[in-house]
Amino acid sequence: MVARITTAAFQGIDVLDVDVQVQMTGGLPAFSVVGLPDKAVAESRERVRAALHAMGLALPPKRITVNLAPADLAKEGSHFDLPIALALLTAMDVLPADEMARYLALGELALDGALAPVAGVLPAAVHANAKDLGLICPAAQGGEATWAGGADILAAPNLLALVNHFKGSQVLAPPARPEAAGDARYPDLADIKGQETAKRGLEIAAAGGHNLLMVGPPGAGKSMLAQRLPGLLPPLAPEEILEVSMVQSLAGELTGGTLSRQRPFRDPHHSASLPALVGGGMRARPGEVSLAHLGVLFLDELPEFQRATLESLRQPLETGRAAVARANAHVTYPARFQLIAAMNPCRCGYLGDPAQACSKAPRCAEDYQGRISGPLFDRIDIHLDVPAVSPLDLDLPPPGEGTAQVAARVAAARAIQADRYRDYRDQGVRTNAQADGELLDTVARPDDAGRKLLVEAATRLGLTARGYHRVLRVARTLADMDGSGGVARLHVAEALSFRRLAPGR
Repeated sequence: MVARITTAAFQGIDVLDVDVQVQMTGGLPAFSVVGLPDKAVAESRERVRAALHAMGLALPPKRITVNLAPADLAKEGSHFDLPIALALLTAMDVLPADEMARYLALGELALDGALAPVAGVLPAAVHANAKDLGLICPAAQGGEATWAGGADILAAPNLLALVNHFKGSQVLAPPARPEAAGDARYPDLADIKGQETAKRGLEIAAAGGHNLLMVGPPGAGKSMLAQRLPGLLPPLAPEEILEVSMVQSLAGELTGGTLSRQRPFRDPHHSASLPALVGGGMRARPGEVSLAHLGVLFLDELPEFQRATLESLRQPLETGRAAVARANAHVTYPARFQLIAAMNPCRCGYLGDPAQACSKAPRCAEDYQGRISGPLFDRIDIHLDVPAVSPLDLDLPPPGEGTAQVAARVAAARAIQADRYRDYRDQGVRTNAQADGELLDTVARPDDAGRKLLVEAATRLGLTARGYHRVLRVARTLADMDGSGGVARLHVAEALSFRRLAPGR
């Protein structure tokens, strides 16, 4: 007899069925796990053995073979502990086979039989619900599983409670859905004095979902501006909440099963490695670009990142996904994020200031800015010069307009775009920054005066085709902010004012 339990393996954002098969036969006592298990899965033998011993059970003196099918799919992670234990208990006639066939199980076992949290419960719950299966998971993650909408969820604190439930001597209460996280409190835009042009650029970036690069000396307020961007962005829609939460669940960052409507904001240090930024590593985990999906990725001190790490951003910026290719795996994570970057004009940071600039200017500025490649620079829609704040600006009273007023205008512009791109959401187009090709030509075609100005400016500035289209996207956002149905010359002119020449030019 072969006992079977269904569990899951994760390949990027995809959830794949895994059939845990247990067979007990005569022969010398042995316990082997086959089916391409990694180190964590192979070690489950000892955790399962100890957990059964804590319940007062012992494995029979037989040859026990655990097969994880399909056998050519690599199995990674500690969440295979619970399904292996349940399959063993089914083979030992402790649990009913017909009941266990109705569930998908995942969880890590402690040596005393307690169930520890694992990554990926939310996508596993969505997958189980689609397959019309119940879900067995650790008690700490029962609330997370309820967001998938499945009715039959068993969230057990330990293996013994699970066995007692199926025996009828104990009933596991259905897990309660946790309260959604309240609105986060962000710093107010009114705290920033001066920098009116930079605030305008930040509002445009928020309204259209545009990538933004800020260049200015130390202390000009670049980081302060970036930290206030999340407060300007509209909250996530229900389907977007699920997208973001599934990535967070796979990364093990969905704590307490609580979902939030706030857009992600990730700000990795410039020492971050390539796998940490775009994903990968031994288990091909999601990187910062995926954890910032439908949110903001803030890269401070942009030239200080490794060159290869920065270049790896080019594909996610264009396609909205991060494809991690390895010899033994090829996984894809969603990565439709808004890039906000900041940098000094040179290494010392005081280019153009005769009192503080180093003696190597302007050569040091060319070398420093040259660390940002032309192709990456070209993919950034808005380029902002953020000058130093004068003492006179710092002495002024706080500006009357803060985050709430700007966020209201951003929400109005986003509402226009949501209506415009309603039929293109399945293609990943939600904002002007994602419009391309024929769609962009249709929605952002300027009037005759605007088109003439754009062609003349693109010729004189040497804009690439990509840069030309970036200007059109920003101009379309400016028109939406004005409530204009068409793109006028004024919108094109302002969009061009936010376009810098490539580094070194």
